[in-house]
Amino acid sequence: MDISKAPNPRKLQLCRTYFFAGFAFLPFVWAINVCWFFQEAFRKPPYPEQNQIKRFVIYSAVGTIFWLIVLSAWIVIFQTNRTAWGATADYMSFIIPLGSA
Repeated sequence: MDISKAPNPRKLQLCRTYFFAGFAFLPFVWAINVCWFFQEAFRKPPYPEQNQIKRFVIYSAVGTIFWLIVLSAWIVIFQTNRTAWGATADYMSFIIPLGSA
């Protein structure tokens, strides 16, 4: 998506929309928000909406990093304890691997 042609108020509206969409447990939307608006927030000449866009980009980056840490921790914990949890882990799994090792 090319946001360079959009007017500044539209950029702010889009950045805000993606930020609030990330609260629906969609950290990928926050990551997209950071990628799309990083240039606008930190490398463009100053304009009135830039401070708000910068704030949403920083919060989106923090949210993305937080969810990456949480999801990575859950994956490690689940994978290392799956066999010890027995049937409970099997109910949480979509694919049940063969064997216990």
